[in-house]
Amino acid sequence: MLRRLARARALHRLIRPASSAVSTAPAPAPAPAPTPTATTPPAAPPLSAADLELLLRREHYSASTHRFHSLLPLLSHPSVLLASALHLSRRAHPSLPTPPQPPPTTVAAAAAAAAALASPSSHLRLLLPSRLKGQPLPFPTLPLRLAMRCAASALDAVFAPRAATFAYRGRHAAVRYLRSIPSASWFFRVAIPRQRFGPRHVRRLLDAISGKVDDPGFLEYLNELFVSDAVAFELGGCELGRGLPQESELTATLVKIFFDPVDRELMAVREEVHKKNPRMKDDSVLHTPVRVYAVRYLDDILVVTSGSKMLTIEIRDRIIAVLERDLEVKVDRLGSSIHSAVSEKIEFLGIEFQAVPPSVLHPPMSEKAKRARKKYLKMKAEKAQELKNARETRRKKLGLKILNHLFKRVRRGEEFQFDFQIENEVRQVFKDWAEETAAEYFKSQEHCQYWHRLLTSGDFLSLTRVRVQLPPALVDSYDKFQGTLDRFLMPKRGHDMAEEEERLAEEEEEKEYEKRTVEDLTDLKIRANVPVELVRKAVKLAGFTNSMGRPRPIKLLLCLDDADIIKWYAGVGRRWLDFFCCCRNFKMVKTVVSYHLRFSCFLTLAEKHECTKRQAISHFTKDLKVENDDGVAEVHFPTEREIKMMGDKNLSDPKPVDGALTMILVRLAVDDTSYPCLAHFCAKTDTVLYRIRLLQNRLNIDPLNENKWVHGLSAIHESLNKKCLPLCSMHSSDLLLGKITLQDIDCTQFVDVE
Repeated sequence: MLRRLARARALHRLIRPASSAVSTAPAPAPAPAPTPTATTPPAAPPLSAADLELLLRREHYSASTHRFHSLLPLLSHPSVLLASALHLSRRAHPSLPTPPQPPPTTVAAAAAAAAALASPSSHLRLLLPSRLKGQPLPFPTLPLRLAMRCAASALDAVFAPRAATFAYRGRHAAVRYLRSIPSASWFFRVAIPRQRFGPRHVRRLLDAISGKVDDPGFLEYLNELFVSDAVAFELGGCELGRGLPQESELTATLVKIFFDPVDRELMAVREEVHKKNPRMKDDSVLHTPVRVYAVRYLDDILVVTSGSKMLTIEIRDRIIAVLERDLEVKVDRLGSSIHSAVSEKIEFLGIEFQAVPPSVLHPPMSEKAKRARKKYLKMKAEKAQELKNARETRRKKLGLKILNHLFKRVRRGEEFQFDFQIENEVRQVFKDWAEETAAEYFKSQEHCQYWHRLLTSGDFLSLTRVRVQLPPALVDSYDKFQGTLDRFLMPKRGHDMAEEEERLAEEEEEKEYEKRTVEDLTDLKIRANVPVELVRKAVKLAGFTNSMGRPRPIKLLLCLDDADIIKWYAGVGRRWLDFFCCCRNFKMVKTVVSYHLRFSCFLTLAEKHECTKRQAISHFTKDLKVENDDGVAEVHFPTEREIKMMGDKNLSDPKPVDGALTMILVRLAVDDTSYPCLAHFCAKTDTVLYRIRLLQNRLNIDPLNENKWVHGLSAIHESLNKKCLPLCSMHSSDLLLGKITLQDIDCTQFVDVE
């Protein structure tokens, strides 16, 4: 590796500051430049520390579009941008080597600093693993990381508007799109075996970039990043997009550009299929047209069709041909086989997908649930009636007090004078009250039956011998009166009302059953499920449970403070909850976090303080409350009520649990605490030393061995095992809680502690 870095320094030239212009149009004819600025770029304002921190920490392109457009003028001059990155990174980290020249404040000084930074191999630090057979890993320094982030922002500005709609940068957005696909019949996942992104792939990538970016110096700089291993990754693995430290800031952007030919082929296929199978405009006819759906997240590609299997095979062959012919990517044809969307499951992005009838996702209520709902509605109505009666009682008491007070004043001969007349308002208020009272009164069947019996019983005008002797007008008036009584006051018999209610309920149930049956026969929905066996294996592998599946303590955490122990468990639990919140069987993950992780934390705290589990629960409470430095109780672990209320409402794209689950920070008892914090843009010196312990090194397991490791679980590179890093209290808390990752830490400034 060192020989390769030396060869990269000797053979590759620096970036030319004068040829740094990003353009989205074809290259124009060269024009003669003015004499004073022929060799130097135009002056541009330097970046502030806030702008560089934004570039380094932003999650994806759309998150900072409004701030990014203000940086576009500087992105057209990489020399000024890289010089500002170099200067501000040295200001943020005093431990970085200081250049012999003063800070770059002018254009010439900026160009000189950019030339000093243009060689990536000179800004790489080689991390050696703790074991002899381990592989070393080159890590970029903070100035080089800022430069790569700026390059990624420039490429995003050019290629993001042209990206396909199904090329997602967030996992949850892709999962939500898959769940909305109707009537899926077949699907397949393009299986790419693990392979290094080698020179042939770099050549294809740079050719694609050169078609939109007219800057030979910029392309040469990207090539040197690959040659010096500043940017190195593998296709077909599970490390991309996981927030691991070995992943570069440029990786996601470069992978998106590299797979653009596949996106174009998929768009062409979809357009051809949609033209051949148009949607019918007649709503009275039930018609499901043939459609093709695709989702791509970095190098993972999933295609779903609602047509025949032969059509799906043809689409698969076209995609594989583009990958093997145009991109020179090896594809596992056996792993890319076609699966039935109804009878088989497929794993994509760590989640299992299958097409099921709508009644499976939204099953009808059981008889027990119906009885419980009726009981709940009855209790709710009774409580509302009690509150209404209490309001009426208070209103009556207040009205009686007001009338009593007025009556006493009138008896004493006092007169009331008002500036306005309130008779109409009072009359309207009493009229409304009377109408409401009468309406509420006659809603009762008992009251109507009482008044109907009272007005109709014992009436002699209903006798025939009497009616013939009376005037016809009187008889007609009596009949109309009786009809009005029967219409408004005659109550229905109890069994008639029960039969009517039963008939209406049966009709409603038949309509719902008919609607459900038609939907089950004509429509299918994609169900997203948590891979239960993989989660259980990960819980057991990390040491949360024993061989019987019961919670157990993790003794490696005993040297941490109580708050740090709870924060580590909380970081793992919250990442699991945030990542799987869009799955159908999310309740299983809730059980794992609420029971296995919570009681493993209790057992770890009990082991540390040499007490029983009951005593630990009594001291920390079930919510795992812990006091901070100010003596205020804080809750870091999600409470049971919070876990119960969680659902598919998280719109952000959380990072997977891999980085938090496979790493434990062990606090060191060192007297010297003068080391600066290694978090980016933090200059605090009040720090604590932590040693990184990785799961695969503790268990002596190769993460590539899927028989012993968890399938789909990535791992931090072994060169970081047993490395020591000083962190301030804020950033150590954020790292334990999973708010930041090792990508936000300067891994080139680790401290050597024996």
